[in-house]
Amino acid sequence: MSLNQEKYQDLANLLEQFRSDANKTTLDASELRQRLASLNQLFGQQILPLSELNSREQSYRTEIGKQLRLLEIDIMFFQGARQVSTAQARRQTISDRLTTLIQYCDAILRPEDTEEKS
Repeated sequence: MSLNQEKYQDLANLLEQFRSDANKTTLDASELRQRLASLNQLFGQQILPLSELNSREQSYRTEIGKQLRLLEIDIMFFQGARQVSTAQARRQTISDRLTTLIQYCDAILRPEDTEEKS
C-alpha cells in the first residue's frame, strides 16, 4: 500500500469509527464537533498536501472536502434540533454523509480498473 493509500485508509478508519459512534444516541453535538475537528485535521494535514494525484483521485479529494464542510453544517443543524424526532433525522443525515465519505475513500483505495468493470 502506497503512502497516499495509507493516508486515505486512515481517514476511512476514522470515518468508520465516527459513523459507528454517531449512531449511538449518547453522543452529543459537542462530541460530534470534536470528531469533525479530528477529521478536518487529518484531511488538512495528511491528505491535502499529497502530491502525485491523478485526476480521478483529485476529483474524489475535492468531493471529500465538500462533504466535510456539509458535515459541519449537518452537525450544526443537529445541535439546533429541539425535538427528538428532528434530532434523530439529523443524526441519520450525519450517518448518511459519513457513509458517502467512506465510499469516496474506498473508491480512491480501489484500483481504477476494477472501478470501470463494475
